[in-house]
Amino acid sequence: MQTLILIAHVLLGLSLIVLVLIQHGKGADAGAAFGSGSSGTVFGARGVATFLQKITGWIVVGFFATSLLLAYVINASHNTISVVNSVPVSKTEPAADGAPVSANPAPASKGKPADVPSTVSGGAPASSEGAQPKPSDVPGK
Repeated sequence: MQTLILIAHVLLGLSLIVLVLIQHGKGADAGAAFGSGSSGTVFGARGVATFLQKITGWIVVGFFATSLLLAYVINASHNTISVVNSVPVSKTEPAADGAPVSANPAPASKGKPADVPSTVSGGAPASSEGAQPKPSDVPGK
């Protein structure tokens, strides 16, 4: 069912593109008034324009209907599975002071944090200044 609707939708879309490209724009009438266009056609002076406009209108209605129908069929055929529902949830236990504590605490870091600057062989920071930190900058002093 979905494939048939999709094929009809694509064919309607392509025919809509072709019909819009075939039609003359509103500015083409000004050129015909000065002799650059031909008004003697098979359908008359305005016959083709109204015929193509009616066909285009019906194809637009069909394209819109197949768009809605495709949206309904695709939405009705899929199971509603959410990524949020598939993620395991960690259980929390209340601490003695009332704050929640995770049952799976984060593992302790086995090295220095990533935001600490690297040091050179003397234990000093790898900076061009070479200055020692002030006592007010060191926590706990």
